[in-house]
Amino acid sequence: MERKGFTLIELLIVVVVIGILATIAIPKFSAMRTKSYIAAVTSDLKNVASQQEIYLSNQYSYSSTIAAMDMQLTAAVSVTINEATGTGWAATGTHTGLAGQQCGIYFGDAAASGATPATAPGTVQCN
Repeated sequence: MERKGFTLIELLIVVVVIGILATIAIPKFSAMRTKSYIAAVTSDLKNVASQQEIYLSNQYSYSSTIAAMDMQLTAAVSVTINEATGTGWAATGTHTGLAGQQCGIYFGDAAASGATPATAPGTVQCN
């Protein structure tokens, strides 16, 4: 009598192969997700920089709040303007999906410490 179907060993081998593929794919997916969160924060900080210049041309000072600039941030991204004067500003941003990581940007005579981890004016840097 001829039996049709899979043996237990064949099924076990398939499960092991799927497990190996999953252990390779899941960390890659997590890394890509983190990169996308950082890209969203970076994009919003660059948009804040543009909006700050528009605000400066209208109000002769940099804005100390996001609401005053009338701009929308990406969902799950929060940006804080830590310092704003007539000659410079500093801001930091983070995403709810980033555990303990943040990005920063500053411009003008604002202190770089208000935009940690930024070290050069006008460039977004993340830790």
